[in-house]
Amino acid sequence: MPEPVLEFADAGLSFGPRALWSGLSLRVEPGEFIAVLGANGSGKTSMVRTILGLQRLRSGTVRVSGRPARRGADAIGYVPQQRRVEPLTPLRARDMVGQGLDGHRWGLGRPADRAARVAAALAAVGASEFADRPIGLLSGGEQQRVRIAQSLVAGPRLLLCDEPLLSLDLRSQRTITALVDRQRREKGTAVVFVTHEINPVLPYVDRVLYLARGKFRVGTVEEVFTSETLSDLYGVPIEVVNLRGRILVAGVPEAEHD
Repeated sequence: MPEPVLEFADAGLSFGPRALWSGLSLRVEPGEFIAVLGANGSGKTSMVRTILGLQRLRSGTVRVSGRPARRGADAIGYVPQQRRVEPLTPLRARDMVGQGLDGHRWGLGRPADRAARVAAALAAVGASEFADRPIGLLSGGEQQRVRIAQSLVAGPRLLLCDEPLLSLDLRSQRTITALVDRQRREKGTAVVFVTHEINPVLPYVDRVLYLARGKFRVGTVEEVFTSETLSDLYGVPIEVVNLRGRILVAGVPEAEHD
């Protein structure tokens, strides 16, 4: 079989004495779109940190492009949660994208084709028209386009998105998810997309990893988003309804909501 872009093998993760999840084995193939969902405290962000090499597993292994996960891995493009940048921040959009190429290379110079690669990344996400504007003056959706360009400029094999749709309006959510999907289809980039709701990414998802109460399920949307599966994960009756192409979930304990 071809080498997976991301692989967890019998992986377990803890927060202090509490086990977040254990026994997770997952292969993410090139061009695959995986959505990661779960309640607050289920370990979604901690999982992102393990992939980035910022947090150690309690057990098992995690490998990126065949190598143990480590800080600064070139194979990973990272899109963080959407956070507003201060309006007075002098950094231009193109400068922020360029940091994805050489922000970690203190004193080692810049790639000869830096300007061309930055311009291409901005064009790919439809951000060329505001490339020279201060990042703090852009809208939330425009800022997130720039962050996606920054994550793609080095040509990663894995695009890791940590709830990038938070605080964005519906139109911006659709734009961002479509951009991510186009990248994986055109370049074969694998996508791990952490989100608190399945509907914005529903047209694009290949498989779902759902974390809840120390347990997990992996499968297609149709396999995971059922009343039986979510009731088993949460230990209480859950109703799942597919209404005109949208999935509605009712009965999740209030403390478990994101």
